[in-house]
Amino acid sequence: MSFTPFVAIHTAAALAAVVIGPLALWSRRSGHVRTRLHRGAGYAWVTVMVVTALSALFIPAARLPHIAGFGPIHLLVPFVLVMLVVAMRHMLQGRLQAHRQTMLQLYIGACLVAGAFTLLPGRLLGQWVRSLLA
Repeated sequence: MSFTPFVAIHTAAALAAVVIGPLALWSRRSGHVRTRLHRGAGYAWVTVMVVTALSALFIPAARLPHIAGFGPIHLLVPFVLVMLVVAMRHMLQGRLQAHRQTMLQLYIGACLVAGAFTLLPGRLLGQWVRSLLA
């Protein structure tokens, strides 16, 4: 796989999501309410997650089995978008515990777990990291 503009956009947005996510989560933990910081970081995180998900649609699956360029990893796109909508609905309906839980699970699954898989051998980011460490 080559470093295309869509790969660059996807990578930048994903890295931003990994960095912004903990700030949004931390700023609203119990006992410490930082509403403006939480809202700003939260909306920024949602924005970069939407960019990450949508940009993934333009990155074809290279090695995995795929149909028309879409592989199993592309199933995360509708999942992430739906879960973002669900989390926002929870917030708007005042179900803050459900909102908090959904956002935390989405951060762990979409940013940390999916991000860890990008470091596997044969993946572009994994090759870059290994070349930097060598």
